[in-house]
Amino acid sequence: MSEFKLPTETIELPSKGLLYPSDSPLASGTIEMKYMTAKEEDILTNQSYIQNGTVIDKLLQSLIVSKINYSDLLIGDKNALLIASRILGYGKDYTFMYGGKKETVDLTQLSNKELDESLYIRGLNKFNFELPHTGTHITFKLLTHGDEIKIQNEIKGLQKITPNSSFEATIRLKHMIVAIDGDEEQKNIRNFIDNYFLARDARAFREYVSQIQPDVDLTFFPESGRESINIPIGLSFFWPDL
Repeated sequence: MSEFKLPTETIELPSKGLLYPSDSPLASGTIEMKYMTAKEEDILTNQSYIQNGTVIDKLLQSLIVSKINYSDLLIGDKNALLIASRILGYGKDYTFMYGGKKETVDLTQLSNKELDESLYIRGLNKFNFELPHTGTHITFKLLTHGDEIKIQNEIKGLQKITPNSSFEATIRLKHMIVAIDGDEEQKNIRNFIDNYFLARDARAFREYVSQIQPDVDLTFFPESGRESINIPIGLSFFWPDL
């Protein structure tokens, strides 16, 4: 019996590979993915994966052909793979409800955000920002899938102690920021975030991160109105029969 060969597509990463070490396969700026098969549909319907929140990661890991460390993926690059996997599985047209009406977007027409490459040092995921109200200089990195796992684990641990509290905003900052005025001591970074990081500085920082972070541009102009919206990624994205 002859061996079957699955068709694949090369996916361009929003980061262009600029923030990965030169010895990482991700530094090429592309990833090879295969088309979805019945195996991946089994993953999408796996109740255990759905309940523990790993179903999308299990799906992407099954579709990625390139030999990469999945934990190293920047979140924006992972988002691009998410869009690509939907196209490879169920086609380019995605229909969702907005304002009480059905809207359909051609996912192949989505583009990656424009990058200001002058802010990037090839192979280095590290950036600087001066907080506008206190003048404090912070050094930070953009989060990877591995970082997100650590964040969620830390949140779960804290919620066991104080179940009615929310920690996500500060914990996310603690995993992004790697130095305060050049001080890389983790204890001092966490103390600054907990006690001295002004809310208005935190907001300015998040806005800056949003500007420079590689990602897919999900902007969409519905036929029902002129104002743009972000394409909602709901249940029908991978479960169109719903």
